[in-house]
Formats: sequence, C-alpha cells, structure tokens
Amino acid sequence: MATAIFTGSFNPFTIGHLDILRRGLAIFDRVVLVKGINVSKPGSSAIDDLRTCPPLKQLAADGRVEIAEWSGLTVDAARHFGATALLRGARTAADFDYERSMADINRLLAPDIDTVILPARPELAMISSSMVRELASFGKEITPFIP
Repeated sequence: MATAIFTGSFNPFTIGHLDILRRGLAIFDRVVLVKGINVSKPGSSAIDDLRTCPPLKQLAADGRVEIAEWSGLTVDAARHFGATALLRGARTAADFDYERSMADINRLLAPDIDTVILPARPELAMISSSMVRELASFGKEITPFIP
C-alpha cells in the first residue's frame, strides 16, 4: 500500500489544499494529512479545525485519509506514518523552486522517501492561506476559498 504524507500549517485549510489532497488520492492508496507545527508560522489553527472540516471528515471516513499533527522534520513524520512519499502542491514558479529545494534536502536526509509536487489548477493558483487570513482580517467573505 503506497502512503504519502501531505504536510502544511493549513491555516486555514483551503480548497486548493483539498484539491491537492484529492489528486494525491488518485496516485496513492493512503494520504496522511499532517498539520505541522511550524515555528516560522505562529498562530496556526487547531487540529480540530481539520478534523471537523466536512470534506476531510468524509475522506477520512473511508480510511484512505488520516489527519494528524507533527512537530519535527517532515521526513521523520513520513517514517512515523509509514509513508514512502511526500505530497506537495505548488501555485507558482517560486513555490516550485522552494518545494524543489526542500525535496533535494529531504532526499539527502531520507533517500528512500521521494517528493511528488503537483501544480495547482489554474483556477485555484491564486488561493493561499495567507490571502484567506488577510481577507478575513478585513471582514471579507472567505467561504468561496475554504471547504
């Protein structure tokens, strides 16, 4: 059974994240959605936000998606959850360059764990968690961007 982990701060979890997760499920038998505790991104939302998100609850119900937290290196999380791949999304060329650099470092740390980077669908590429947080801070409607 091929397992991947999809890590992020998911603050908040967006429809772009959901799209990458669903597309990852077409490639892998199981995806563990890992909410990382990232010291460079303070104030991230609680894991309960992910566990109560209706589409995630539905995906988790069939057993192919697990929702978890991790504080540490992504490759260590992959080993912990029995994953052989890291699932990542990239919205822009800058995102891809960053993800490529991270993939190279992770390959040095764990040669047995590969990285799969899926490009965002064009209609979702402008959606980011930081954009959603900023809109919310100005009292704007964010429901079109979150599941």
